[in-house]
Amino acid sequence: MAVEQLARREASRRRILDSARQVFFREGFESANLDEVASLAGVAKGTIYRYFESKAELYVAVLVHNADSFVERMQQTIDPVLSPDEQIRRIGLFYFKHYCENREYFRIFWAIENQRLIGELPEKLVRAVTDVWTRCLQILSDQISRGVREGSFRDCDPWEMANIFWIVANGLIQTEEYPERRKLRARDLEPVFESAVDLLIAGLRPSKPSIPTPG
Repeated sequence: MAVEQLARREASRRRILDSARQVFFREGFESANLDEVASLAGVAKGTIYRYFESKAELYVAVLVHNADSFVERMQQTIDPVLSPDEQIRRIGLFYFKHYCENREYFRIFWAIENQRLIGELPEKLVRAVTDVWTRCLQILSDQISRGVREGSFRDCDPWEMANIFWIVANGLIQTEEYPERRKLRARDLEPVFESAVDLLIAGLRPSKPSIPTPG
């Protein structure tokens, strides 16, 4: 009986998360109505509060739902046969394709940075989201470290460089969400994204020794 009860609770929690994702994506955090979330999930509104203490907690839970699967898929892009720069391009391609296939997830995910909108969040919830970012950045940082060890990349702080890649990638992706920023970008997002990755990789390569000018 206990096993069946746990299974029912998990199924109910999953329905709430799936419904909340739809509502948050369509309405945004402020306008999202928990009555509608409950109706879509087929539960009473009070049931939501058995699983989540507040609207903000439910919002963050939507963000981290299936995060393990996302990080695992990113880790699966690693192929020891690839050179460090090829590996970084492959990670970038995975990230770009994931955005193209899951745009609503990214829109919700970015909003966590605006706590002025959704309210001050408990530290444990902020840590849950930060943990996802940290694990993704570690995968990229490890590949930059490998490039440094093998001499493909110049000596640098791999974690810092991984953060620069992350910021540039997300900054470019977000231009797709605003018509005026798309116009400023001029070209389609994919070739611009690829060019940015190439530029950052070029910046990681060791400087060529200067050749003395003949006297």
